Order: sequence, then structure tokens, then C-alpha cells
Amino acid sequence: MSPPPRPESPASPRLRVAAVQMRFADSIAGNLEQIEQAAITAADAGADAVLFPECATTGYAFDFSTLKPAPLRNGLHDVAAIAARLRVNLLVGSPIFAGRRLFNGLLVFDRTGRLIHTYAKCQLTESDRQWFTPGNGISLFSLDGVPATVIICHERRYPELVRLPVMAGAQIVFHPNAGMDAEEVSRAKRKGRDGIPVRAFENAVYYVFANSVGPQGGGKWSAGDSKIVAPDATFLQLADNRRAMILVHDLDLSQATRKYAIDSLNHPRILAKHWRRMLPELRRQVSEVDRTFQRWYDSSSGGRRS
Repeated sequence: MSPPPRPESPASPRLRVAAVQMRFADSIAGNLEQIEQAAITAADAGADAVLFPECATTGYAFDFSTLKPAPLRNGLHDVAAIAARLRVNLLVGSPIFAGRRLFNGLLVFDRTGRLIHTYAKCQLTESDRQWFTPGNGISLFSLDGVPATVIICHERRYPELVRLPVMAGAQIVFHPNAGMDAEEVSRAKRKGRDGIPVRAFENAVYYVFANSVGPQGGGKWSAGDSKIVAPDATFLQLADNRRAMILVHDLDLSQATRKYAIDSLNHPRILAKHWRRMLPELRRQVSEVDRTFQRWYDSSSGGRRS
């Protein structure tokens, strides 16, 4: 039996991450302004990677039937320019097109402003299904040499979406979110009672969760409660459920051992052989999905290149 996959050796044993708890504006331009200001603040704090909520470019209460590809693409090119100017990795939740289909995505821009990964939410809520096509892949990418993965919002209920990329090497889970609850439900959600620490613990990885906060339109609210969680399920940073804010913390990557995921690649053998067979397909699908969205992002029709 071949040895389990190991993460790439990072340039540094630490990565400083930021989770932006964001109160959405009522326009793409307004959200882009907030993204820029938060990115500046996080970069000034020494962050290497900055995570924004689900649909950060538009807000989650946006009327997606009115969304046009060109303004969205232009906005994402602006995000790329921010990443390049600040020399920081930006992970930004946004709708994204592929052909005429709209997806609920997370785009990863590296320190040069290059789009290096796109993940499309595959487990959709009823609200999502009104507008979005489900993705058909699992996330795996590298930030400054550190393997990582992404899930979006509702997907924390599907542990396989984390387990498989951790088996493939991921040491950090990035989780953009945009809650939509009645105000009384939202305000009751507090102190991390959402299962996220369990996902960190069962995979022995770090978990970075960035949520929206405040009114979402239509009487709905988002609970905030953004957090950064250690592999032993300890809260390293925990936001409140009232204010926009930025959490920043250094991750000691030597603690993200992936132990339990690696153990599962060996025992029980009846399952291990199937897990191992899935990993090459996971990587192939990641590359295919990235190429699909890169083509749209690079398209010159109605857009501009950063």
C-alpha cells in the first residue's frame, strides 16, 4: 500500500489568517469598497490570507435575476488588483458564471492578483436553488505552499466535503458563510454552537469561518459569530453577532497534523482502498473546474483584464 499523501512543505511553519465579518452593502460597488478597506486593515495587521463571506461581492439578499456577467467580472478583476497591490491572498465569496449558468462560488486570488482556484458550492439550500447551479467538485488548493480547502455555508453539514481534501493534504478549512434567519433566531446563535469545532477536531486541521452580520433584507438576519478554530477544537478567535469586525490569528501549521484523516487512509482496509481511489479523481476534478471558471474570468467579452 502506498504511503498517505503529505502536505507540501510551506515556506514558513506559520500562516497568519484573517476572517472578515461583513455587513453587506446594497450594491456591488458598496461591497467592493468594504472588501478593499477590510483587505487593507488585514494586510496592515500582517495577514497572509484574508477570507470574506459567501457572496461578499453582491450580498446574499441580492436579486440574482438582475446580475449581469460583465459588471461582476469587472468587480472580481478589481478584487484581483487589490490582492496584487496589497501583496496578500484574498478568498472572496461571489456569484460566478460559467456560460449562462450562475454558481455560488469562492474565488482565491494570490499575492500577485492571479486567480488560482475557484470552488462552486455543490450542496445548495432551497434559496440557492432559485438562482444557482450546483457545483460538481471538491476544493483543494495551496496558499503560500500550505494546502487548503473550502466549503460554503450550508455545506458544513456534509463532512465528506472536508474529509476528502484533508486526506489529499489540506491543513486549513476556509468557510465563507451568509446566514439568513429570522432576527430572533439569528441573535440566539452565539459562542460557536454550530458544529464547526467538531469538523476541525475530527480532521486535526484549522478552521477559518467568515460570516456576514446584521440585516439581510426581507426580515432576515445573519448571526455573525465568525471564528478561527484550532485542530483541537479550541476557539482562537470568536466574533460577536452584532458588529462588522476582522479576526486575525497566526496558525502554527505543525499542529494541523491531519492525523485522523491519514489514519482513515489505512484502516479499515475495506474503506481505505476506496478513499485512496477517490483522491486522484478529486485532483482531476479540481483542475477541470478551475479551468472552466478561469475561462469565464479571462473572457474579454464585456469585461476588462486586471
